Amino acid sequence: MSRIFITGSADGLGRMAGELLIRQGHNVVLHARNGQRAGETQRLVPKAEAIVIGDLASIAQTRKVAEQVNALGPFDAVIHNAAVGYKEPQRVTTEDGLPHVFAVNTLAPYILTALINKPKRLIYLSSGLHQNGDTSLKDLCWETRRWHGTQAYSDTKFHDVLLAFAVAKHWPDVFSNALEPGWVPTKMGGPNAPDDLEAGSVTQAWLAVSDGKTALVTGEYFYHQKLRQPHPATRDAGRQGKLLEACRKFSSIDLPAA
Repeated sequence: MSRIFITGSADGLGRMAGELLIRQGHNVVLHARNGQRAGETQRLVPKAEAIVIGDLASIAQTRKVAEQVNALGPFDAVIHNAAVGYKEPQRVTTEDGLPHVFAVNTLAPYILTALINKPKRLIYLSSGLHQNGDTSLKDLCWETRRWHGTQAYSDTKFHDVLLAFAVAKHWPDVFSNALEPGWVPTKMGGPNAPDDLEAGSVTQAWLAVSDGKTALVTGEYFYHQKLRQPHPATRDAGRQGKLLEACRKFSSIDLPAA
């Protein structure tokens, strides 16, 4: 039996992964953006161990999410599932002055990785769209570029793979991997998404708890429990370091040493 925390798990793939892990007999802590969604999630997933609350668009609230998780004790795995999609028609600015999609999809997983007591496994959800991400890492906050929602989303999914691989090097005692769940018919993916919804939550749950040889790796990228080649630039140590440094500056939070 393992203990797993899943961000963005009030609905969609996050909740599905949580429900799957609970059915397998594991202890699962879920996460919701606010109290109302937490109440709804508690009714829908009554066997969840706990539900932590906080809006990951806010640095202050993301810190509080980490505090709530640490107060619950150690975890075997953290699944960084939370994300906002590619349909924002304009640059939505958070209370910290950052683009909403960057704050939730890139900076929040960095902050939670840095502040939550180190688990044995870290899983970061990316997307096939990471292949279209801007590999230069310039203008992360879209201050000079003309806003493009799909590009902004693709950029953050590229960042998530970079982050997973950077952490794999920074913490060699942790299994840190990324995956793409496919284009599935969730609220984000839309009703016409062609991939299998049920299969979309399996790989992250498998990486969180499996003792199989294929799952006990680090610095890899998966699709439906099989290795897949990510964008070659995600393997670049210079880009990994550049993203970590940018996130450190945005958040004023250091990633702890190994």
